[in-house]
Amino acid sequence: MNNTIEKRQQQEKELIFEQLKKCPIISVACEKAGVPRPNYYRWKREDSEFARLTDEAIREGEKLASDVAESQLLTLIKNSNLGAIIFWLRHHHPNYANKIEVTARLKQDEKLTPDQEALIDKALKLAALVPTINNLKDKEPKKL
Repeated sequence: MNNTIEKRQQQEKELIFEQLKKCPIISVACEKAGVPRPNYYRWKREDSEFARLTDEAIREGEKLASDVAESQLLTLIKNSNLGAIIFWLRHHHPNYANKIEVTARLKQDEKLTPDQEALIDKALKLAALVPTINNLKDKEPKKL
C-alpha cells in the first residue's frame, strides 16, 4: 500500500514539474495537476530534490513566459502601438532611457568638505548611480 502512495505522489510531482514549465505560477500548476498547494509546499520543504526540480521548472516556465511576452511586444511594435514602442526604446536604447542629471558649480579653488563629499556620495548611492563622487573627484561637472 505504501508503494502505491509513493507511485501516486511521484506521478503528481511529475505533473507539477510539467505544469510549472508551462506556467510558473504554483497555484495554477497545482490546480492543473490536481495537487493541493499544501502538499506542494510540504514536498518542497521535505524533499530537496523536489525543491530543486520545481525551482528549475519555474525558471524554465519564466523563460517561456518572457519569450511569449517579448513576442507579443514585438507584435504591438509592428502594429505601431506607441506605448510598446516607448517601452522597448526605454529599456533597449540608451538615448531613450530614463536619466538623472546631477550638476554642480564650484569655484576654481573651492573644495568640498569631507562631510559634503560623504553626503553627495550617499545621495548618489541611494539613487543607484555609479560612479559615485569618489570616482568623480577633481573632474569637471558632468551628467551621469
